[in-house]
Amino acid sequence: MSTIVGNVVNKVQDEHPEIAPHVVASALAIVAGAIICFIGLIRAGWIVDFISLAAISAFMTGSALNIAVGQVPALMGITGFSNRESTYKVVVNILKHLGRTQRDAAMGLTALAFLYLIRYFCNLGARKVPHRSKMFFFLSTLRTAFIILLYTMISWLVNRHHRGKEERLFRILGDVPRGFKNAAVPRIDKTIIQSFASELPASVIVLLIEHIAIAKSFGRINNYTIDPSQEMVAIGVTNLLGPFLGAYPATGSFSRTAIKSKAGVRTPFAGVITALVVLLAIYALPAVFFYIPNSALSAVIIHAVGDLITPPNTVYQFWCISPLEVIIFFAGVIVTVFSSIENGIYTTICISVAVLLFRVVKAQGRFMGRVKIHSVIGDHVLNGEGKFQDPKDATNSARNIFLPLEHNDGSNPQIEPESPYPGIFIYRFSEGYNYPNANHYLDYMVRTIFKQTRRTNPNSYPKLGDRPWNDPGPRRGRVEEYSDRPTLKAIILDFSSVNNVDITSVQHLIDVRNQLDRYAAPDKVDWHLACINNRWTKRALASAGFGYPTPTTEGATFERWKPIFSVAEIGGYDSAATAAQYRQNEREMKRHRTQDEESPGNKPAPDEDVIVKSDEASSDTSDFAQTIKTSKAYTNGPSTRVAVVHGLNRPLFHVDLTSALQSAIANVERRGGDEPRGVGTKGV
Repeated sequence: MSTIVGNVVNKVQDEHPEIAPHVVASALAIVAGAIICFIGLIRAGWIVDFISLAAISAFMTGSALNIAVGQVPALMGITGFSNRESTYKVVVNILKHLGRTQRDAAMGLTALAFLYLIRYFCNLGARKVPHRSKMFFFLSTLRTAFIILLYTMISWLVNRHHRGKEERLFRILGDVPRGFKNAAVPRIDKTIIQSFASELPASVIVLLIEHIAIAKSFGRINNYTIDPSQEMVAIGVTNLLGPFLGAYPATGSFSRTAIKSKAGVRTPFAGVITALVVLLAIYALPAVFFYIPNSALSAVIIHAVGDLITPPNTVYQFWCISPLEVIIFFAGVIVTVFSSIENGIYTTICISVAVLLFRVVKAQGRFMGRVKIHSVIGDHVLNGEGKFQDPKDATNSARNIFLPLEHNDGSNPQIEPESPYPGIFIYRFSEGYNYPNANHYLDYMVRTIFKQTRRTNPNSYPKLGDRPWNDPGPRRGRVEEYSDRPTLKAIILDFSSVNNVDITSVQHLIDVRNQLDRYAAPDKVDWHLACINNRWTKRALASAGFGYPTPTTEGATFERWKPIFSVAEIGGYDSAATAAQYRQNEREMKRHRTQDEESPGNKPAPDEDVIVKSDEASSDTSDFAQTIKTSKAYTNGPSTRVAVVHGLNRPLFHVDLTSALQSAIANVERRGGDEPRGVGTKGV
C-alpha cells in the first residue's frame, strides 16, 4: 500500500507541485475509505470473492519484487536514477551504476546477512528443541529490532562527530519530525480528486486484497470466520478517521498480524497497546531515529518483503491444481515487473473474470450411461444395507450409477457405460443452467441426438419444398441411410448442478422441446427432469409445461401413461410421530383409569388394557395416496406409512436418475415402440 501511495503522490506532485504530499495522501485515504465503508454498509463484502488466489499471489509477488528491487540502490549507496520506475528499468540502472557503490553497501549487506542467519538458527533451534519453539519464534521475530538497534549504535559511534550532511560516512535517516505535525482537517477538493482519480481503483483493490486476505488466512489458522462486509466497515472507518491526524491509507499487515497471533492476542485491545507504543516512539525517540542507517532500513525492508514472494514449490502446486491459473499468475507478475503494480492488479483480475465467464458460457454438458456396481471390502461384497453377502449371490447387491459416456470424469476407461435404452438419453448440466450457457448446452445436446438417432417419419414433410434447406433428407428413390438408428423416445435432464434458471434458459428449453417434437413426429418426446434442488426452479419448469407428458394429438388423454412415483416411509417405531402418539396414548390411558377409579362399582379387571386407536385417514385423501397406503408393496409392518416425495401432478419430476430412467423405459415399452428392447426396467 505504501508503494501505491508513493506512486500517487509523485504523480500528483508532477502535475500540481503546489499541493503538499501529505494533503494528497490524506485525501486519498478519505476517498478510498469512504468507498470501502460504503461497500461494507450495503453488505456487498462478497465482491472480494471475485479476486482469485492467483491474482492475490501475483500481486504480492510482483509488489515484493518491485519493493525489493527499489530498495537495492539505498542498500548499496547507489544514486543518480529514480527507484520509482518500472522494476526492470531499476534493475538495468543498478547494473549500469554498480560502480558507484558506497560504504553503505558494507552496512546494508551485512545487516541483510545477519537477518537471514538469525532466522535460520532460530528455525533450526525450534526443530531441535520443540518444547522451546515459542521462545525461538519470538527471538526470530525480534531480529529486526535487534539489527536496527545494533546498526543504529554503530552509526552513532561512527557519525556522532560527523552530523553534517556532507560529513557523514554513510547515509543516515536524519531529522525525524516529532509528534503529529500534520494533524488537521483533511483538504479535499475537485482538483485533488481529479488528480488521483485514475489511481483510485487500484488503491481500493489493494486495501481490500491485503486486509481481507490476511483476515481470511488467520481466521482459518485460528478457527474463526470473518464477515467481509464487517471488515470493510472497519478498514473504511479507519481510513476516514486517520487523516485527521495526518495518516495516509492504511490496511492490514502480515508481519504484525502473525506476531500478534503467535503472542496469543484474542481481542482488538492489542491495537490500543500498539498505539501507545507508537505514541511513545514518535514523541520520545526521534533523536534516536536520527542515526538509523538508510542501508540497514533497506536491508530490513528487503528481508521483510522477501517472504511475500510465492516460492517455487507453491507455484508447482498451483500448476498441479490448475495450470491455467499459473499462466494468470505469471502474467500478473510479468506485467507488474515491466509496467506497474496497478497494471498488474488489473491484468490478473480481468483475466480471472474472463476465464470465469468463459467457463460459464462454454460449460459442457455430459451424456450419461448406466453402470452396475458392487461395494466390496476385501473379499466381501456388501449388500444394500451395508452387511456382508456371499460373492456368489452378488446380483442382489448391485446398484446403478451413471457415468459420462466419454469418461470425462477420469473414471476407469475399461468400464464402458451402457446406453440407458434405445432412443433415451440422459443429459447432465455441468455448471448451472442460465442464459449465458443455455444455447451452448442445448446446441451440443441436439447435435449429439441428431447424430445418434433418425427421424421417426422421414416423409413428414407434405411437399419437398417444405423441408428446410439445410436438411437434405433421403434422396429420391432411396431409403434413409440411417435406418439402423433408433428414433428419439425420451430425454432425461439431470439438474443436480442447477440452482436456478431464468426466462432465457427456460425459453431455450421450450424451443428445443418443440424442435425435437417435430423431429420425432408423429410421436412426442418425453422430458424427464431429475434432481431438481430448488423449488423456484421446479416452479419455473412447471410453468413452462414440463413435468407431465405431452399428448400425441390435440385433445388426447393419458390413458396409456404409466406414472411411476418415488415414495418414502414416514413414521415407524423410531420416528418422532410414533413417540408423540405413544405419549398421547399414555395420557389417554391415565385419564380413563382415573375416570374408572372415580366411578363407583366400575373397577377395571387387573389384566384389562385400555387401547386407544388412532384416527383413520381423512376422507379427503386422494385416491392415489390411499392406494399407496393400502398397497402390499409398502406394508412391511403395522406402523409403516409412506408419502410421495414429489407432487402427484408432476409425474415427470424425479428424485434421482434411477427413478427417471425407470419411468422413461416403462412408458416407452408400454407404448409398444418398434425399437429393439435392449435394456428393460428390470434392475434399473
